[in-house]
Amino acid sequence: MMEYLFTYGLYTVAVLLILCGLAGTIIPALPGIPMIFAGAWVIGYVENFEHIGFWTLVSLAVLTVISIVIDWVSQSMGAGRAGATKLGLTGAFVGTILGIPFGLIGIFLFPVIGAFIGEMIGHRDMRLATKVSWATWVGMMAGIALKVAIAFIMLGVMITVRFV
Repeated sequence: MMEYLFTYGLYTVAVLLILCGLAGTIIPALPGIPMIFAGAWVIGYVENFEHIGFWTLVSLAVLTVISIVIDWVSQSMGAGRAGATKLGLTGAFVGTILGIPFGLIGIFLFPVIGAFIGEMIGHRDMRLATKVSWATWVGMMAGIALKVAIAFIMLGVMITVRFV
């Protein structure tokens, strides 16, 4: 009886990790793709790595690393190419943190506002501040789109090796 409770408890943890991971592909405070990977590892563990085995976990780990790189590069390059300063990047970061309690609108809007304010403080140049805030938003959207795609690829791999 206890073994079944433990097993189903671990399955529950795995599913919660995967669901939170899916949310984390959009919400910056959650490490979305790593959470999906952790959920896959837990399922593999529960099933003695029979279905989700070594090579599946290696491929999911590679996708996880790619998503982390994409996340870092997409925002940094977008803002950096537009000529962002440290104040602009700091403003985007602070905006991201402040936007989390406001849901999706805060997550998508506050980093742009933060980058704009940071650039205005640093340069007092409306044109540059607008350019940097736009580039921050584009980079953020590109990163989110790629992370969502990777999340669904990971889910597809897990479903395929588990049920097919």
